Amino acid sequence: MEKLILDQTFKGENYTISRLPRAEYENCIFERCDFSKGYLDNQIFLECEFIDCNLSNVNLVNTTFKEVKFSHCKLMGLAFHTCNSFLMDFSFFDCNLNFSIFTELKLIGQVFKACNLSEADFSDCDLSSAKFVDCNLERTIFSRTNLQKADFSTATHFSIDPENNMVKGAIFSSDMLEGLLHKYKLKILK
Repeated sequence: MEKLILDQTFKGENYTISRLPRAEYENCIFERCDFSKGYLDNQIFLECEFIDCNLSNVNLVNTTFKEVKFSHCKLMGLAFHTCNSFLMDFSFFDCNLNFSIFTELKLIGQVFKACNLSEADFSDCDLSSAKFVDCNLERTIFSRTNLQKADFSTATHFSIDPENNMVKGAIFSSDMLEGLLHKYKLKILK
């Protein structure tokens, strides 16, 4: 049985050398903490919030995130596909998620707001009804991805192949339609 830690706030902690104690964290706040290149494997986070934290290249094997919010965090190179996918639910606001891997996850209705997702990988994901609000999707991989009813209306720099992804009902801005035609190497004038 995991130790239960409730309603705690962790500020300015450095977990790069000594790891966060293994526990079930419920309704906790982590602010300005550094977990980079560390270990959060087999941890449980329920209704927690990470604010201005560095979690780049953290080991997330079998980690549970349920109703977890990430704001202003550095989350580069995270292998979210290694997390416990049961009840997975998180949101991202103004986060750097470059090089992160979300392959084969069910992220229905997932919200990414003002995030940088350059070279992230969403292959074989279910992102139906997801929202990419003001997100940079440069070189982000969408392959065999369910993007039905997803909202890309304010997203930039994406390249999505409609023949290799399910895009029925997805929302795009007319200014960014070249992101759907990229593979045809057309010149689109404005």
